Amino acid sequence: MKKISLIIKETSGKIIKDNISVPDAGFFIVKYSGLSSPDMSALRQSLNDTGAKLQVVKNSVARRVLKDSGQDALVVSVEGPCGFVFSGEDAVAVSKTLCGFAKEHGPLKIEAGFLSGKPLTAAEVLELSKLPSKEMLRAKTVMVLKSPITGIVMVLNQTLKKFVYCVEQIKQKKSAAA
Repeated sequence: MKKISLIIKETSGKIIKDNISVPDAGFFIVKYSGLSSPDMSALRQSLNDTGAKLQVVKNSVARRVLKDSGQDALVVSVEGPCGFVFSGEDAVAVSKTLCGFAKEHGPLKIEAGFLSGKPLTAAEVLELSKLPSKEMLRAKTVMVLKSPITGIVMVLNQTLKKFVYCVEQIKQKKSAAA
């Protein structure tokens, strides 16, 4: 029979490995030393709102999983009390949440990240948080696509208005002449 600690290590290692191996998955490594329990709960709740999950794991397990998955560049970021934040579909929203929470709560530090097959530094994660959200980019794309159509409609509408105005002027001149 296995020890409970070994079962916990295997389970947490499997959770990290499964989340890392998802294609186009992104994750962030954060240090939470100094955060109170209510702050940690608030962080988890705000991450859940964006579709992300915070997983706290032993450093030895995290290093082993990162090495096994070929993420040797991120192994150095796993020091002290660390957590993995696995982003859902929108890594930008997750990075915005993390950076905003880190500004409000000083003890939270963003160490590194991984997105689209590339490791990210803390500075790159901060830059990622400054990007517009998916919804904003979609809205801008729709506006760019809609703009020429709106312009054509406006030109045609003005042409019709000018025609109606011209006919009205002719009508007024004929009624004045009669």
